[in-house]
Amino acid sequence: MGSDRAPKPEIEGALLAARHYGVRVLLVGPEDRLRQELASHPSAQRLSVDVVNATQVIGMHEKAVQAVRAKKDSSMHVGLRLVRDKLAVGFVTAGNTGAAMTAAKIVLGALPGVDRPALANVFPTSAGKTKPSILIDVGANVDSKPHNLAQFALMGEMYYRAIFGNPRPTVGLLSIGEEETKGNELTRKGFALIKDLPLNFVGNVEGRDVYNGKVDVIVCDGFVGNVALKISEGLVEAVSYLLKESLNSTVTSQVGALLARKAFSNFGRRLDYSEYGGAPLLGLKGVAIVGHGRSNANAIKNAIRVAKQYYESGINARIEQELNAARTEAVTASHSEEIA
Repeated sequence: MGSDRAPKPEIEGALLAARHYGVRVLLVGPEDRLRQELASHPSAQRLSVDVVNATQVIGMHEKAVQAVRAKKDSSMHVGLRLVRDKLAVGFVTAGNTGAAMTAAKIVLGALPGVDRPALANVFPTSAGKTKPSILIDVGANVDSKPHNLAQFALMGEMYYRAIFGNPRPTVGLLSIGEEETKGNELTRKGFALIKDLPLNFVGNVEGRDVYNGKVDVIVCDGFVGNVALKISEGLVEAVSYLLKESLNSTVTSQVGALLARKAFSNFGRRLDYSEYGGAPLLGLKGVAIVGHGRSNANAIKNAIRVAKQYYESGINARIEQELNAARTEAVTASHSEEIA
């Protein structure tokens, strides 16, 4: 019930996911409304898609904490309880990000050692299809502390290893310059913490490095990350529009566009946010994927794919192990310094 045009894209995306990925999807929301929309899709009867009633909905403009506390029978609460109670392996929403993060932390709980779950978003890079980058956090936490950045770095690196099979991905901290002294107080203190972690840390990186493939995992606070994400989406739309306008400007360019149709189609898919589905909230005792409010059916379908992959990879258990190991190393190092 979260997207701008809910529940239409959610239902269409669920049907696509059930058809393509062989998953069972539980649609959570006002039952009458969902069944009415499902009735317009004859194929729904042949697919594994069911309805779970929830009498309340948290709106996009509601204040997260108040809405989560007041609406205990919201589609977010009910959906997350299905995951908590092992009736579903993952939760997907295109709704209010703050409410999703707050509800997930309350219902599912955070992994030991995680103060704040973080959203990790995948970006295509000029280094090729096999070398995307991850930006973490892209909006779950608009006010972060230095130790939160260190946790984001650990979780993001673990996620990258699990999803893309890179045994030692590079990690960078987003700042306004590459020098260690550059940035604000948050990034300078965050730098000092991250460099002591058992990671392949390359130091500070700049905004242009999100897309050039120089670094695999880019760490930032949620305010900066969300701004970067939204600017990227706006730029993709502008580039696509300007490209189409240029290709339609002359007969010669139109002929060229027809000859290169496949290449342009591949270009569009690589930059299309809906192909990436949604961003996982890393650091929870369960799987929660948050998509864009503008999500279409394709985005919902791919968000469900991400939830399936996340669950099957067992990332949460591995993140917990990494955090425990990091804490143990920190305690050992502290004792060694005291003895010395």
